[in-house]
Order: sequence, then structure tokens, then C-alpha cells
Amino acid sequence: MASDPDLLELCNRASQAAADAIEDMVGSSDAYSTVYMGADGTPTKKIDAVAEDAILTILKDDGRSMRLLSEEAGDIMIGEEDEPEVSIILDPLDGTYNAAFGIPFYSVSIAIAKPDLSDVSFGYVTNLANGDTYHAGSGKGAYLNGKSISPSDNSEIHDFCISAYGYRPHVERTSILCKGVRRIRILGSVALELCYVASGRMDAFVDVRRALRLTDVAAGNFILEKAGGMVSNELGDPLKLPNGLMNRVDMVASNGHAHMDILKLNSRG
Repeated sequence: MASDPDLLELCNRASQAAADAIEDMVGSSDAYSTVYMGADGTPTKKIDAVAEDAILTILKDDGRSMRLLSEEAGDIMIGEEDEPEVSIILDPLDGTYNAAFGIPFYSVSIAIAKPDLSDVSFGYVTNLANGDTYHAGSGKGAYLNGKSISPSDNSEIHDFCISAYGYRPHVERTSILCKGVRRIRILGSVALELCYVASGRMDAFVDVRRALRLTDVAAGNFILEKAGGMVSNELGDPLKLPNGLMNRVDMVASNGHAHMDILKLNSRG
């Protein structure tokens, strides 16, 4: 397994390639046009495909054998060896709608495992709109632009700023939760929102849609836990990430100081 600095450098090159590739497409009329159905069963937009192609070029040029799990390309092997050196869980563009319509909150999300997908050892998320880069590796702690981060110290649920996603039939549950906190921010890039909890910019993230895929949360989940936050499913049990693209999960992620309060509010609907 490569060192953390080596993995960070690889991720930086991949995210820069994606940023360069989609730069002229952001906010353009054809960015959100559907080009094919992705491996995860959802429509792949043109801007998604361009970002993924740019990252795939970087990964193929790297020379290491890799197992890649990506929203659009699916589960593929890079390199000729039977046993991959690493496994990479990739969301080439998390926040597709935001990018396509010029809303500056969209990211590349990369989790690196060794090589079992459940054994993530490096997480990387970068906001392509402003360059903010979060990462965490095998050592202690998590980082934003190279500086150590930690979740907020807020322990009063009524003072929380949270991100909360919930579709029917979960609207009532989400509504009760939202009434119990001070601020709601739904920003449209799950990977970045988890990193916002990790860095104290928000206090919690809740998604009860059972719509989250491994590619959405693997990197952000790892960064948040390394920063000192707490992650569970909606029942409060340890979150078990699915080993594939098609299975979906719920998630409750917080600064750890009022996690049970969030779960209690979320269960009332």
C-alpha cells in the first residue's frame, strides 16, 4: 500500500484533471444532458462522463493495478495483475446538478481501500468549485487544505445546523427533526456535507431516503470518523457500507455530542 503523501498526490492529480475537464461545461446548457445509464442504475449526465473520463486517464497512467468502483463505469480492473494493489471507490462528480447549473458546491470523492472495499484506509474529497480539499489517511486526524480539523463542540440539539434529506414516505420524520434544530442547510453534495460536519461547519448530516451508495459516502464517512465525529445508521447501529453500487443505506452523521438526540427526533415520525 502506498504512503499517505503518495495517495494524496494521486488524488490531487485526479481531481485537478476532473476540474480542468469540466471547467468550460459548468453552468452550460448541455452539461445536464443524459448520455447513458450509469452502472449504479441512474442517468449519467454529460458532465459526469467527462469528469470520470479525465480521472480514469490519470488512474490508468499511474501504473498501479487497481480495482475501481465508480458510479458511471461500475466495477472494473485497471492494470494487468490479477490481484489489485489497491481498490478505489470513486464518485467523479458528487453534486452533478450543482455543477451543471453553476452552483459552486460539487466535488470529487475518492476512497482508497486495501484492497477489500470495506477496509478504507484513505479518504479524499475536494470541492471543485473552490479547491477546498479534505483528506484523512492511516494516521490520526483529518485535514482541510493541510490543516487539522475536528467537528464542532456544540452539544445542544436546538442550536444545531444540520443537513437533512428525506423523501416520501419519510417527510414527516424529516420535518420533526428539522423542527428540533436551529438551521437546515441542504447543499447537494453528500461527500462535501459530511466533510462540513468533520470540520465543524455543520453539526450533523441525516439522510433517511435509503438512497446513499458506497460511492456517495465512503470517503466522507472515513474523513468524518478520523476527525472524531460519529456515524451510524438510522437506528443508531454501526453503519455497514454496502459492498457494491446497487445497495443503498441510510446515514446519521454528527459531531458526536448529541447523536442520540438526533436519533430520538428522527424516530418520532
